[in-house]
Amino acid sequence: MKILAIETCTDACSVALLVEDECRERFEIARRRHAELILPMADALLAEAGMRITALDGIAFGRGPGAFTGVRIGTAVAQGMAMGADLPLAPVSSLAALATGCAQQGDGFGIAAAFDARMGQVYVGLFAPKNGRAVPMQPEKVCFPDEPSLAQHSSWIGIGSGWAAHREALEASLRGRVIEVRPDAQPHARDVGVLGREMLRLGGGISPETATPVYLRDRVV
Repeated sequence: MKILAIETCTDACSVALLVEDECRERFEIARRRHAELILPMADALLAEAGMRITALDGIAFGRGPGAFTGVRIGTAVAQGMAMGADLPLAPVSSLAALATGCAQQGDGFGIAAAFDARMGQVYVGLFAPKNGRAVPMQPEKVCFPDEPSLAQHSSWIGIGSGWAAHREALEASLRGRVIEVRPDAQPHARDVGVLGREMLRLGGGISPETATPVYLRDRVV
């Protein structure tokens, strides 16, 4: 299966091309430059592989949550490419992609993925690693970092920008059972591709015209 994957939901901008077990990726920390970089990255990867976009089996994209502009850019670019090439789309949670990168390292602890959502809040997803995948333990949500309802687990790894902004409150909400924090970790397109490929193989792809970003906040200005 041949999948192009796009991730623009955070300060990182990345594109990956997955062809069976081989993966090529372009990744850059590029705040506010996603619109400038995303298409050239995709074109370069396809050119390196000697492949036309119409040869793909589908396109995976980070559908959010994350920075509003980045989420919109990734959704719009994936939608336009898929429409032009008549391909299905696989919308992937950016929190799940972040957690998947951690789960593939073989850690046996719970993964608390969090992005800074501004306004004193975080986007949070709680995951359990299983066979290199991050299995959701509850629906992802936007909340205040000191809310005690995040979950119970014996030990946690905190990952993502939410931990850089709200580490103390997040640790308290997890009852201090955090053994490691990786605040600089970013979601990668390669992990979006891994999750998107699995989604497409199971028949979970969607048509381009139905693709929508996921903000988690009810009101987006």
